[in-house]
Amino acid sequence: MGKEPQKIGLIITTALVVGNMIGSGIFVLPATLASYGSISLVGWIFTAAGSLVLAKVFSNFSKLIVNKSGGPYAYARAGFGDFIGFLVAWGYWVSIWITNGAIAIAIVSALSFFFPVLETTPVYSISLGLAFIWFFTWINSLGIKESGKIQVVTTVLKLLPLFFVIVVGIFFFNSAHFPSFNESGESTFSALSAVATLTLFAFLGLESATIPAANVHEPQKTIPKATMLGTLIVTLVYISGTVVLFGILPLDTLANSPAPFAEAAKQIGGEYAGYFVAAGAGIAAIGALNGWILIMGQIPMASSKDQLFPRVFRKENKKGVPIVGLIIGSVLSSLVMLMNYTEGLVQQFEFMVLLTTLCCLVPYLFTAASYALVKIEKKFQVHEKLYAIVLSALAFAYSIWAIYGSGSDTVFYGFLLLLMGVPLYVLMKWNQKNNP
Repeated sequence: MGKEPQKIGLIITTALVVGNMIGSGIFVLPATLASYGSISLVGWIFTAAGSLVLAKVFSNFSKLIVNKSGGPYAYARAGFGDFIGFLVAWGYWVSIWITNGAIAIAIVSALSFFFPVLETTPVYSISLGLAFIWFFTWINSLGIKESGKIQVVTTVLKLLPLFFVIVVGIFFFNSAHFPSFNESGESTFSALSAVATLTLFAFLGLESATIPAANVHEPQKTIPKATMLGTLIVTLVYISGTVVLFGILPLDTLANSPAPFAEAAKQIGGEYAGYFVAAGAGIAAIGALNGWILIMGQIPMASSKDQLFPRVFRKENKKGVPIVGLIIGSVLSSLVMLMNYTEGLVQQFEFMVLLTTLCCLVPYLFTAASYALVKIEKKFQVHEKLYAIVLSALAFAYSIWAIYGSGSDTVFYGFLLLLMGVPLYVLMKWNQKNNP
C-alpha cells in the first residue's frame, strides 16, 4: 500500500495549469496569425472567452467533487455514468502519451537551434528525446512535490523571455508595422473562424489542476483558484504577446519568421536577447513534458480505482505515485517519438497527433453538459441551478464549436480512436460482474 499522498499547494497547481498550456507552440504561432492580420486579436479574445467559461465550469465542478482525482473523467462520469466516463478517460489518456511523444520531438527541434547536429544526426535526436521522456518519468516517480518543483521552475523560465519581449517591446512598438484588420483575402467570418481554431489549441490543458485533485491541499479552494488564475495568466501572455509582435516586426518579417519572439528579441536587445528567447521555447516544451507526464499517470489510476481500467494502473510506489501507469505511458510515448524518426512512419505519426485533438476536446464537451446535470440533481436553490444551466450551455456550445473547428477528418478518426477503447470497457465490466 502507498503512503498518505503528497499534497501540492496553489503555486505548484497554478504552475501545472500554466506550464501545460504554454508549450513551444506559442513561440511560433504569431507568425501564422500574422497572415490573417489584426483580426487575429479578435480570434484570441473569442477563444480566450470560451476557454475562461470552460475554466469556470472546471473550477465550479472541483467544489462539487472534492478529493477525487481524474478531472474531466471524474466529472463526465458523475453526470453520464461509467461508459462516458471510460470513453473520456481512454481518449484523454491516449492523447496524452501521443502528445508527449510529440513534445519530446519539439524539445529536440528547439534545441537544434543551439546544436545543429541534432538536425543532421538522427541517433543524437532520438537519444535526446528518449532521455527527456525517461528523465521526467523518473522525476515524477519521486513524488508529485518533486515534479511540482520542476514545474514551477520551468514555468518561470518559460515566462521570463515572453515577459521580456512584451514589457520591453512596448518601447519599440511602431504602429506603422501593425497589420490591417483582415490580410487573408477571405471573408471576415472565414478569417475569424480560422484564427479562432488556430488559437484554440493554445488553451488545451486548462483542466490540469483538476486531475491530481487527491494530491492537492484544500482542493475545493486551491483548484478553482489555480484553474482561473492559470487561464487568466496564459490569456494575458498570449494576447499581449501577439499585440507587441505586431508592433515590433514588419508584417513580411513576422509572417515568414520561424521564431518570431526570438526575432523581436534580437531587435530589442541584440543577438544574445534572441538566444535568450529561443532558449525559452525549449524550456517551454521541457516544462510541458514534465507536467503532462504527471497527468499521464493520474487519469488511468483514477479510472482503475473505479474498476474501469486494468488493476495494474492503480499500483503506487512509496511516494504515492502510480508508477506502473507512468512506465506504460512513457513506453508508449517513446514508441510514438520513434515513429517520427522512422522512414515510412512519419505520416502515421502526424496522423496520430492530429486525431488525438478530438480526444482533448470531447472531455470539455461532456464536462460542460455533466456540470448542469449534477447541479440539477443536487439540492441547490433555483437561481443557482439556472446559473449552472447557463454556464453549462455556454461551455457546451463553445466545445461543440471547437470540435467542429478541428475539422471533419479529426472528428471522424478521433471518434474511431475513442471506439477502439470499447472492447476494453466491455472486458472491465465483465470482470466486475464475475469478480465483484
